[in-house]
Amino acid sequence: MENVPEWFVTLAEELLAVPSVAGRPADLHRALDLVLDFAGPGFTVERFESGGKPSALVYPASAARPRFPVILNAHLDVVPAPPELFVPRREGDRLYARGAHDMKVSALVMAWVFRESAAGLPYPVALQLVTDEEVGGRDGTLHQLRQGVIGDFVVIGEQSGLRVVTDSKGMVVANLRATGRGAHGAYPWLGDNALLKLMRSVGNLLARYPVATEEVWRTTVNLARVETPGAARNQVPAVAEAWLDIRFPPEDGDLDGRTTQQVAEHLRGFCEPGVIPVVDHVDPPHHADRDRPEVRALRAAAKQEGYDAPFLRKHGAADGRFYYERGVDAVIFGIGGDGQHGPDEYADLATVMPYHRALTAFLHAR
Repeated sequence: MENVPEWFVTLAEELLAVPSVAGRPADLHRALDLVLDFAGPGFTVERFESGGKPSALVYPASAARPRFPVILNAHLDVVPAPPELFVPRREGDRLYARGAHDMKVSALVMAWVFRESAAGLPYPVALQLVTDEEVGGRDGTLHQLRQGVIGDFVVIGEQSGLRVVTDSKGMVVANLRATGRGAHGAYPWLGDNALLKLMRSVGNLLARYPVATEEVWRTTVNLARVETPGAARNQVPAVAEAWLDIRFPPEDGDLDGRTTQQVAEHLRGFCEPGVIPVVDHVDPPHHADRDRPEVRALRAAAKQEGYDAPFLRKHGAADGRFYYERGVDAVIFGIGGDGQHGPDEYADLATVMPYHRALTAFLHAR
């Protein structure tokens, strides 16, 4: 298996060094511009911005934006990390850095394939670059869809080890808000501790959806934050709030196909008096037809490179759910690696060239 070109590794390291997290708009623009520059001249570039998050759509020059038979979707934002994780390091075939696996290296390969192939294809293909996937995707992919961008089939370059992901869980973003009565901490009987009511409510929810200790295809609840704003050590907190990240498969009838109001009512059943659920949004599970020609062609291209290309289900949500809501099939297909969102995240450089060839073969096989 041939080595990855050094120029590609150098470019990947430059992109990985950009701390393109949600709170750094200048760095989101830097990451986007770097990939757009690499994609090269001679294409139409449409730029979008929503909620302070930039994105772009690149496609062969056209008088008007067409409906795209294929869209290559990639996100360039990453989750926060300490500064040292934005200093890439290479150990053999492993390239370590925040975003190496999720998903800047895959994004660069997509841009590389697009740059080489887009102009010569007998149909219009688009490269969709967004910078908000890690914070929900509503200002990137969803914003572009609301502006009329549409296609027939979407390949999302999230990490998959050249396996084809046709299913992923839905997502509920919700908070539990508790109110009580403040008092001096030495006289708790004079107050009504909002934090205790909140924690009992969280306990009720986790009794229904236990914390998973191994991979399971069921609903999971992550307690991401608990806050008692303004409370001092010697105060009974009058208010408290918990952040919840809920992921659910289509088999969960309490959540799948439900509105935000219906999900809020479901969560209310776990709450103590004085605690109310506030649901920000509910996104459905994603599914793509495993028998459609594009899926078969993508798997055949991966198998040609020596990969078994089994189907895979993902527990995390991706921007494909926005296409799924519009009746458009989207799959995840990306490079290998491990450790996304963690201190030892790395991209497996040995998968870069097979991924490049498989993606190229897929585009030319349609």
